[in-house]
Amino acid sequence: MMRKTLLAACAVLALSVGTGVAYFSSTPVAHAETATKDEENTYGLLDLFGSVFERVRRDYVEEVTDKQLIEAAINGMLTSLDPHSNYLNADSYKDMQVQTRGEFGGLGIEVSMENGFVKVVSPIDDTPAFRAGLKPGDYITHLDGKSVQGMTLQDAVDMMRGKVGTSIKLSVSRKSAEPFDVSLVRDTIKIKSARSQREGDIGYIRITSFSEKTYDGMKDAIDKLTKEIGKDKVKGFVLDLRNNPGGLLDQAIAVSDAFLESGEIVSTRSRHAEDTQRFNAHSGDLTNGLPLVVLINDGSASASEIVAGALQDHKRAIIVGTKSFGKGSVQTIIPLPSHGAMRLTTARYYTPSGRSIQAVGIEPDIEVKQLSVSEINPAHRRAEADYRNALTNDTLKKDDKAPQDQADGNEPENGVEAANPEESKLKDYQLARALDILRGVALYRERDTMAR
Repeated sequence: MMRKTLLAACAVLALSVGTGVAYFSSTPVAHAETATKDEENTYGLLDLFGSVFERVRRDYVEEVTDKQLIEAAINGMLTSLDPHSNYLNADSYKDMQVQTRGEFGGLGIEVSMENGFVKVVSPIDDTPAFRAGLKPGDYITHLDGKSVQGMTLQDAVDMMRGKVGTSIKLSVSRKSAEPFDVSLVRDTIKIKSARSQREGDIGYIRITSFSEKTYDGMKDAIDKLTKEIGKDKVKGFVLDLRNNPGGLLDQAIAVSDAFLESGEIVSTRSRHAEDTQRFNAHSGDLTNGLPLVVLINDGSASASEIVAGALQDHKRAIIVGTKSFGKGSVQTIIPLPSHGAMRLTTARYYTPSGRSIQAVGIEPDIEVKQLSVSEINPAHRRAEADYRNALTNDTLKKDDKAPQDQADGNEPENGVEAANPEESKLKDYQLARALDILRGVALYRERDTMAR
């Protein structure tokens, strides 16, 4: 039986390199028994690989191990396919499994590699990186004074790992600001993926990732807020998925199902039609149909987009914020006995209406940009389509192109403080607008009910 997960293409410090929509497969890679005529030339290419391997091992300027060369070759083969396929050595595979349980060691930051630098995708709430003020879009240029240029993402992540309580200095480059250094103390990261607070007569729930206990945490939050506000007084809920890079697929389905009575939630389709899978909702809405607003931004990816897409297609929620990341591919995590695992892109996923959000993203029903009083420079929106070798969207017509975003100089980088439920609503314009919209919908429904 396969365990399904969805994660944005990023690496969590002290954790793993690369993530994506994934099936955790219990079936290891099988060896081919016979070769067809079409495969005959393959053996000649394997001979080429063997020749190169031997020459590198013998003549490279520094001594390298067979393990280093083989693992690098495997990873190179996979990463050349698309941004989300890659090789996980035994340590990285173990770390990834730990991540899905919602607890791991490190700095608490999701990163990717861009133009030779480590790029911050999103700090995780209440972690050393979050408290230090790192923001999505920041570039880490040096680690303890050593340039990250020439490092692999795994190399950089390994450097940022370490014993809890030890420190590391990060040199950070940020648009519209002078480069600066920040020292972080490594800590045990325990992700409380569902957080909540009362906003008057509205319940606010923020989901930072989709780990094993996300649904349970969200359900507890709904029950707690309903009791605190009063069952007959609660007007609705805001579900905040901003800067949520993804997580377990079954949790994304469960969260969507919590607000739906019936219908499809998501489908996955591979190159083989018989492998198509559809996941449907079950009867029962935890909020009894109360108005729902979902907040998204360009840091909302994979599992977050499945939830937003399902609730949008079923017209169950109003989607507010800015366009999501646009990652609509599925990866299978295939164990390699005694050698970790490989993550291979095997399918695309589709919203209930049949939309693929690959390289396109979820368009909010009401666009609300995060405002700031600080002066900023125009910045390009982060998106799946920016990745080299990103999969194309198979639902677009041949001559169509994924829409390109134009920076207008009025949209700042989405600061983590905007997505933090502990911060004042005065600093979170998107949340303030979401609350206004929700109260308006609740008022309209009440008047409509009275008129009947």
